Amino acid sequence: MIQSANTESRHGLSFDPRTKIILLILCVISAMIAPSLSYENLLVFAITIFGCASGKVRKSLVPAAFYGVFYLLTTRIMSLEKGLFYTVFTSWLGLFYTVYPCAFLANIILSTTKVSEFLTAMNKAHIPKQVIIPLAIMLRYIPTVCEDWGYIKDAMRLRDVTPSLFGFLKNPVMTVECLYVPLLMAASNTADELSAAAVTRGIENPTPRTCLLEIQFRRQDRIAIVLAACIFVLGLIWERIVSP
Repeated sequence: MIQSANTESRHGLSFDPRTKIILLILCVISAMIAPSLSYENLLVFAITIFGCASGKVRKSLVPAAFYGVFYLLTTRIMSLEKGLFYTVFTSWLGLFYTVYPCAFLANIILSTTKVSEFLTAMNKAHIPKQVIIPLAIMLRYIPTVCEDWGYIKDAMRLRDVTPSLFGFLKNPVMTVECLYVPLLMAASNTADELSAAAVTRGIENPTPRTCLLEIQFRRQDRIAIVLAACIFVLGLIWERIVSP
């Protein structure tokens, strides 16, 4: 029996992978053209609502709380007199507010998208396999590397080595040797293993894929795309609305 991939479950709503890609593209463009911090706040708030609706409440509220603290710090520093710290902070400020919403949304998308759903959706959209295969491997690569990073940190804590800034300043050679070198080795091995596994499972097979999940646009997909498009348009006319 074919199951629907876009129906409401106990964990939240499921969105079509194509919808998530469209939302990510609109988020990237909106963050790049963001006219003010108030618009950035609106963008992060919308991403938080999307994450909670997708069932990732903790992964949505914690980054949103961090953004709120950073925003308060930003407003505090911007009110100070200009100096060296003010100049350094404002130079880094634009990069943070451009990247953070995109990374926030990408984290939610990666945690709510299965590779099988993604492949089926991309095949339905007639995307070339030269694009699908790297993206599919990436969906498995990033979570796997993050998992390996957690294992490495847990193991190195037994040797009193932590990835914190204080730990690096205390013993930089040991930190690099025990944390970052194993991470690079694990990342390299993971890339080779995932590539071999994808080929073994027939990812390059030209025959159309079959899937037990029914991938199609539903009401929640249309609502999400319309709201994201409205936020994007709002960014274009923000100054006309806010300026007297």
